[in-house]
Amino acid sequence: MAAVTSVTQTKNSLVDQKKSLLDSTQIVIKEALTKLGYSNEMYELMKEPQRMLTVRIPVRMDDGSVKVFTGFRAQHSDAVGPTKGGVRFHPEVTEEEVKALAIWMSLKCGISDLPYGGGKGGIICDPREMSMLELERLSRGYVRAISQLVGPTKDIPAPDVFTNSQIMAWMMDEYSRIREFDSPGFITGKPLVLGGSHGRETATARGVVICIEEAAKQVGIDLKGAKVIVQGFGNAGSYLAKFMHDAGAKVVGISDAYGALYNEEGLDIEYLLDRRDSFGTVTNLFKNTITNQELLELPCDILVPAAISNQITADNANEIKAKVVVEAANGPTTLEATEILTERGILLVPDVLASSGGVTVSYFEWVQNNLGYYWSEEEVSEKLRNGMVKSFNDIYSTSRFHKVNMRLAAYMVGVRKMAEASRFRGWV
Repeated sequence: MAAVTSVTQTKNSLVDQKKSLLDSTQIVIKEALTKLGYSNEMYELMKEPQRMLTVRIPVRMDDGSVKVFTGFRAQHSDAVGPTKGGVRFHPEVTEEEVKALAIWMSLKCGISDLPYGGGKGGIICDPREMSMLELERLSRGYVRAISQLVGPTKDIPAPDVFTNSQIMAWMMDEYSRIREFDSPGFITGKPLVLGGSHGRETATARGVVICIEEAAKQVGIDLKGAKVIVQGFGNAGSYLAKFMHDAGAKVVGISDAYGALYNEEGLDIEYLLDRRDSFGTVTNLFKNTITNQELLELPCDILVPAAISNQITADNANEIKAKVVVEAANGPTTLEATEILTERGILLVPDVLASSGGVTVSYFEWVQNNLGYYWSEEEVSEKLRNGMVKSFNDIYSTSRFHKVNMRLAAYMVGVRKMAEASRFRGWV
């Protein structure tokens, strides 16, 4: 009985955490709109997605049984244009989380000046325990379930946690079958041979690196020899570690779901990348590991939370020793911790800015699909850098002009375009 109670408490705690992400997002949205002079009616429009779809997906498993999965798709605002956002496969996906992530996608699109609103999808599942055939059936079933609400001019999905270019390919193929014409613009993050873009797989990490470079300039850090800790070793985290290592920085700490590695002289990143599995796990191969929380509090110049939400809180914000914190994950720092870090003089680059490289290159992919004309990797990299540097400077200057922290400044920049589009449409 005690074991059942413990599991229930854990589930309730996870639900509360996801709800707190939405609550804290709404708090900053309201503050940003108020700072910009918009009415409470605009906040009422912006605080929740315009549409929230819950679907049930029956999947024939390899053993012949049928398992029914629950999925979601949120569309926050289509005032600016079609909605855009990833689909995550994860056992802890909740409706509240998907809502919050859809709002963040709207902000990212506003920050990057893209003609999109935010969307997000998710399926409650554990892909680590599923075969490739089961994942394909689930991916196709999800597309069938949401097909009436998505499309190249309505809502464009993309990869997210535990989804990749293969899953995007299955989803695109299923949508093309339903619509009876080839629809590469329906989804981004596809393989190159199916209309994917150069640079998409590494786009989020490269965008974070550009923000790290810009932040380092502001606080006077030379990246060559700078000590960097990357919490998380999945798609974004592993590329981040490699790019920082290649730039001459000393990556002294990395982590995954099972623990963390730290060496003040620098880790052998190439070796770790070679040993990690497809889900970003590598620490289970080592004996002398520490916890993720211990890693966050160790000395470094630049700390990059690239794992999960609520990692830097009021409980440990005073123990953070970095000069710069750049959020590659979604919501890794609470609002209370944001204030503490800012008061301590630590430059915090918020997630909606730092991780916007992914949606920026997804936009490039969608444009290329619509044109039928494809760019070189050099063109994509140049356009991404120009966009990220402009976004960073816009938010940094907004922060200084209004004397607010970088998170609120990012929300102010991100929400403005969406609010203005809603106002001109006559919605508010």
